[in-house]
Amino acid sequence: MGQKKLIRFNAIKTFNNVLEHPENMQGQWHKFFKNNHTITLELACGKGEYTVGLARMYVNRNFIGIDIKGNRIWRGAKTAMDEGLNNVAFLRTEIDQITQYFSENEINEIWITFPDPQLRLSKAKKRLTHPKFLRLYQQILQPNGIIHLKTDSPNLYQFTKTVIGLYNLELLTDYNNAYVENNIEEELKIKTHYEALDIAQSNKIHYLKFRINKNLPLALDNQLKSILHEQQND
Repeated sequence: MGQKKLIRFNAIKTFNNVLEHPENMQGQWHKFFKNNHTITLELACGKGEYTVGLARMYVNRNFIGIDIKGNRIWRGAKTAMDEGLNNVAFLRTEIDQITQYFSENEINEIWITFPDPQLRLSKAKKRLTHPKFLRLYQQILQPNGIIHLKTDSPNLYQFTKTVIGLYNLELLTDYNNAYVENNIEEELKIKTHYEALDIAQSNKIHYLKFRINKNLPLALDNQLKSILHEQQND
């Protein structure tokens, strides 16, 4: 590990807005924030641009960025402290462990911003909009909780639309190319470090907003797998 990463890993241990694999936090976040405001998560938050950006917009809401890479979290956490944003926290943990840290109905919304699209078919279950993950989110979201996906990956965008359709979830907004839309939401104008890199080289930013408004039957997972194989072979 590089010297810079080591310095940042050590630094976040002293930050009062960063928690690393904390214990007994389920249902305790309002005590942490010292208020009863709603809580929004940013998953795989990287440098936390969305966590911080949303916190600036909505001072009466709480925001938590989640990522396993502490050296990236350092940037967002430091910015939040420098700006005195008391409605921001960062949680260092794996996304698939999320139910260990939040209780039922504790979360209002979830943002998934430029995650690894896990392009190989064999890694489809690692995509953060796979039903495997949606079932985890459903355990902590309020009824009809909202998911936002913002990505430059056309593959992840289309995969997520397939999931929404197959499991009959409620699609609220669908932008194939968000920045050509008229009067897009201010939230979508926040840009991340990874967005600027345009790793997918698609020159498009895709956005989906949907609700997990019903159960996701396990029996449909095999059907999803078959659909993905068919799409790959087309």
